[in-house]
Order: sequence, then structure tokens, then C-alpha cells
Amino acid sequence: MTRILRIIASSNPRAGGPIEGTRRFAEVWAHDGHRQDLLTLDAPGESFLTDYPGEISRVGPPRSRNPLSKYRFAPDLVRWLRVNARNYDAILVSGLWQYQTLGARQALAKGPTPYFVFPHGMLDPWFRTTYPAKHLVKQALWWVAEGPLLAHARAVLFTSEEERLRAQGVFRPYKMNGVVVNYGTLPAVGDPQKQGAAFRATVPELGNRPYLLFLSRIHPKKGCDLLVEAFAGVAGAPPELNLVIAGPDQAGLVNTLRGQAERLGIGGKVHFPGMLTGDAKAGALRDAEAFVLPSHQENFGIVVAEALAAGTPVLISDQVYIWREIVADGAGLVEPDSIEGTRALLERFLALAPTERTILRERAKVSFERRFNVEHAARSLMTLIQESIGK
Repeated sequence: MTRILRIIASSNPRAGGPIEGTRRFAEVWAHDGHRQDLLTLDAPGESFLTDYPGEISRVGPPRSRNPLSKYRFAPDLVRWLRVNARNYDAILVSGLWQYQTLGARQALAKGPTPYFVFPHGMLDPWFRTTYPAKHLVKQALWWVAEGPLLAHARAVLFTSEEERLRAQGVFRPYKMNGVVVNYGTLPAVGDPQKQGAAFRATVPELGNRPYLLFLSRIHPKKGCDLLVEAFAGVAGAPPELNLVIAGPDQAGLVNTLRGQAERLGIGGKVHFPGMLTGDAKAGALRDAEAFVLPSHQENFGIVVAEALAAGTPVLISDQVYIWREIVADGAGLVEPDSIEGTRALLERFLALAPTERTILRERAKVSFERRFNVEHAARSLMTLIQESIGK
């Protein structure tokens, strides 16, 4: 048995793709006789992932009491690692620019326990362009935390070649052993009819009408405003088509998007059911005419893989790093992350004949099995880890 420790900011499913991928890898590894425990910056009283197949240690402070809690400041992290790191064959650090990076650098860099780092798209130049002041702060942090942590890692794990290439030189000095690894999610399971009914029960005003689906964190970088604007331009064809924008509203954008939809005259056709889980999420993905993600930056997009697993075509921007794979497999359509590009995505898809849409669905399933099945991805990563540590 290989024992892995994953360090991640939070085990809350609302945190998005990184914790979802972490959980799925743990399930596959547990099936194969390995173990992945979690070390998080959640407060000890918080309880997420109660069915997680490993131990979860929470070393963060109570958020309501500590003014630094939003930065995940947790000095107990370093103490915990110095005592417990030796109990693991390898450590995976997920994400950058929160306290787990500084803590991991202090406890692990140049230490005896081998470790690997998933940047999860956080080295993308989009952030430098969009938030230049924050980038200057991050460059300073790079010298004391992220840079040394990545330089001494056995490998820095990128989930696509596009992510690896874009990361180069964003911060200096840039020194690391970058490796591209497979990533993905579980195959779709369950009763499609039951799942479809569970989803539509969460959006009763949708009825049985067809819909396009956005399902992700509702955040400025995801291009939700582009999608609402573009949908208004094509909503008249066919008239029964609706748009569902589902996901946690972490940035407080839903009211703004509702207002945008009302001003564009499509308020009754755009629905915001919030975060979907379980059968409702599976049903939303399976019943959708297409999944749409016009993101400005997306290093992988785990929900893109989930849509493919459900046999749903994906309409994505060319800033979703697996766009080349989608085009190569004929599993969806790709355009730039602009209003014009997003409108072109919708128009191209809606112009397809029923037989062409059926072919897209079939190709989506093939693409998932070929590239994004987490069972293959988890096992290939375990092989990389074991070879690197000589086990």
C-alpha cells in the first residue's frame, strides 16, 4: 500500500474542481489498496466529505474569530506536518496562493518526505493581466513561498500541455520539474430518468423544456455574463430553449446576472438553481442539450469531463485548456472567450441537424473514456509517484 497525504485549502465541495478531483482519485486509490488522507485549512469543527475514504485532519482557525481566516492562516499546519509527514510515502500539495503553500514550503522543502504540487491553473498569465496589482504581491510571495516550494518538488503536476506552457515565466525565477498528467472524473452512473426528474424538480419553472447548461462556480472568470448576452441573441430560435446557470455564487454575481437577463428580455428563460449535487447534478448534465463554459481561464475544467461522461456535447472557449482535445475528438465546439465567440458557439450548435447532435453525444462519451476517465488518470498518477519515490 502506498500512503499519500493531500494538502488542500478546503474539503468543502463548494470550493470547486480541486476537491472534486481529490475525492475521485482517493476513491480509485482506495479500491486499489492505497490510501490518501487529507490535511485541510478548514476549522476543526467543520465537517465536509463525511464519506471520504481516508482520514481528514483540519488545522485551520475558527473563521468567525480570526481576522486572517479568509487568508487561511493556520500556523498549526507546519507543526502538524513536522510531526506527521514522515508517516506518508508522498505528499500532494493542491493549489497555490493560500497558507498551505507557505506552510508546506516551511515544513517540506528540502525535507525527507517527497512531495508533488498541483498548481490547478494558478500560474496562468490571465491573472497577471486581469489583476496586475495582485500579481505584484504574488511575485513577492513567490520569492518566499511558491517559488521555493515548486523548485524542490519532485514534480509540478500540470493537467494539460497548454497549462504547462502558459505557466512558463509568469513568475521569476521559474525553476521546477513540470510534468503533464492525466486528470478526470468518474463515469456516469445511475438511472437517467430518475436523475432527470430530480434535476427538474429543483427548477420547476423549467418544466420539460430543453435547455443549455452552465454548471460551475459563478465567478467573473467563468464568462457567465458573456453567456447571458449571447443567449439573448439566439433565444428566439428555438423559442422553447432555456438557459440554466447552476453553481455556488461565491462572488455574489447572481443578482447582477438576473438583472442582465431581465434587461435583455429573457428573464423568464434563464434559471439559477444554485449548487447542484447528487442525482440533480447528474440529471442536469444528462438532460442538457449542451454544456456551455465560455471561461476566460480554465486549466482543466473537471465539469467539462463530467459533461462528456454524461454524453453531453461541450461548447467551450479556447481558454479552457483541454479545448484542443475536444476539437480533436469532435466532442464539442470551441470559440474565443468573447461575446461574439460565445454567440458563435450557440449559433453553430443550434444550426446542427438532429443526427449531427447525436454524433456529438456519441463522440463525447468516446472522448471521456479515451482521455478523462479518472480511473485511468488516478492509476497513471500513482505509477508516476511510485516510480519517482522508488517504491
